Amino acid sequence: MDNRPIGVFDSGLGGLTVVKELMRELPGENIVYFGDTARIPYGTRSRDIVTKYSSQSIRFLMSMDVKIAVIACNTVSAGSFEALSSAFDLPLVSVIHPGARAAVEATQNGRIGIIGTEGTIRSKAYPKAIQSLNPDILVLDQACSLFVPIVEEGWSDTEVARLTAMRYLEGLSREKVDTLVLGCTHYPLLEKTISSVMGSDVRLINPAVNTACRVGEILGNTHKLNDSKGQSAVQFYVSDFGQRFQAIGSHFLGRKIVAECIDIEAY
Repeated sequence: MDNRPIGVFDSGLGGLTVVKELMRELPGENIVYFGDTARIPYGTRSRDIVTKYSSQSIRFLMSMDVKIAVIACNTVSAGSFEALSSAFDLPLVSVIHPGARAAVEATQNGRIGIIGTEGTIRSKAYPKAIQSLNPDILVLDQACSLFVPIVEEGWSDTEVARLTAMRYLEGLSREKVDTLVLGCTHYPLLEKTISSVMGSDVRLINPAVNTACRVGEILGNTHKLNDSKGQSAVQFYVSDFGQRFQAIGSHFLGRKIVAECIDIEAY
């Protein structure tokens, strides 16, 4: 057994969707979360810069003695996972493959839509992962770059969000996809809005759910689950302090969170 915490990092508050699922799936585990709020968004940045930023995030989490790290950012998972896995002696879990597998299992008509940041869509990571599981599936994708700032502004349930979603999703709706992968950890915060635009017949896949299950499998198979009977703890760190992170995060997780600001450039 291993009572060290699980590490999770993302470019901002979107990774809290993964934290929420980890808390549900593995309630006995301690968690350390880092949101790189000073340098968001990652989706429009080069792969080299994303890899650099992610390496700093992992080094910070390692300084907190985590036993595994979840890359709760589709942009990082899509473009930098292999480089990071080679660079660090720490188990890393991406959100791409768990989400892709869930989508393949969910589709009935073989038409899957992917929405994500420019970086994730450009990488074609989801289509590659899905078609490696079933080459007969048609995958259509759409970059939705404005979704991240909409979430970060706390505008998820507004008319601005709905109109933006209508514009982004009209092509996927026209192509009659029956399954839509929320290919950015911010996007589950827009789930109600996206579902209202796509319709109730379209199954939305939140990769955070499947990623949490994957973390549980890895920890169970390697005998690293937390066997402590005490109260589990979740610690939150950011690279730029803002009340918005704490306010939106507290509302989303259903518990008050307090974040500590760190100098990520020191890692």
